Amino acid sequence: MNVLVTGAAGFIGSAYVRTLLADDSPDAPRVTVLDKLTYAGTLANLPVGRPRLDFVHGDICDAALVDKLMADADQVVHFAAESHVDRSIEGAGEFVLTNVVGTQTLLDAALRHGVGPFVHISTDEVYGSIEHGSWPEGHPLAPNSPYSASKASSDLLALACHRTHGLDVRVTRCSNNYGPRQFPEKVIPLFVTRLLDGLQVPLYGDGRNVRDWLHVEDHCRGIDLVRTQGRPGEVYHLGGGTELTNRELTGLLLEACGAGWDRVEHVPDRKGHDLRYSVDWSKAHDELGYRPRRDFTTGLAETVAWYRDNRAWWEPLKRQSAGRLPVG
Repeated sequence: MNVLVTGAAGFIGSAYVRTLLADDSPDAPRVTVLDKLTYAGTLANLPVGRPRLDFVHGDICDAALVDKLMADADQVVHFAAESHVDRSIEGAGEFVLTNVVGTQTLLDAALRHGVGPFVHISTDEVYGSIEHGSWPEGHPLAPNSPYSASKASSDLLALACHRTHGLDVRVTRCSNNYGPRQFPEKVIPLFVTRLLDGLQVPLYGDGRNVRDWLHVEDHCRGIDLVRTQGRPGEVYHLGGGTELTNRELTGLLLEACGAGWDRVEHVPDRKGHDLRYSVDWSKAHDELGYRPRRDFTTGLAETVAWYRDNRAWWEPLKRQSAGRLPVG
């Protein structure tokens, strides 16, 4: 069996590829990675040269290339996306092209070649903001940023392909991921790398915005449960179970890096900044046996240690993006 994984040179996709390659059973899948290698993707994230792994440098909007790869694929796990909210506020065009047009290009090819399941990776941000409680999978979508609007659009296209054409589409929506190899524009690696360099870190507004944190390895286990045991046409939430305000998270990162609050710079709040995200992941638990295993305290300590010990990975990325990194 061959699993086509898009966007797998990035943070979550590469972790998922390592999950697949760790399977040494006789029927373990072959993995084909399709990645454009944009600023957030690097071959350093992938065990290139390993048996069962093929890497293809290309764009999910390239219909001819996608069709060629899909002809040899049995299943698809689709990570490829522009994913940073601040960048989408600065300019939404690339987000629409990659997240919407690219997803439709993949769906069209999967339908032509009868490929499935097609696991479409999405985000809790498509729901907007929730003051109390947690969203179930059937909650109406109400995205508030160009990024989340483009992801909501791609979700609806994927589900429409199932309802209209019968393609085996399965959608996952996750909470905020953290862990090693996350590009240093996201809040945890941005703060950690800046603190390790003796710099200040930017905290939006009053820091009251709440996010649920999910270790990337737990997320990848959940995705594989959806791929292997999920139901066609269904949406599954994958959460971490650790809700923190951005101010609480900042305090934990300062402590982990041996820094004080004098290293925090309060900056104007992001436009349209959602106050709180929270997904109800009981469906994935009850149907698939999903549950996060990584304790947040342990996971965060391991993540900080990884960035402390792997400057050779993140320093070149920060140099390449000098002057372009948004504030977390």
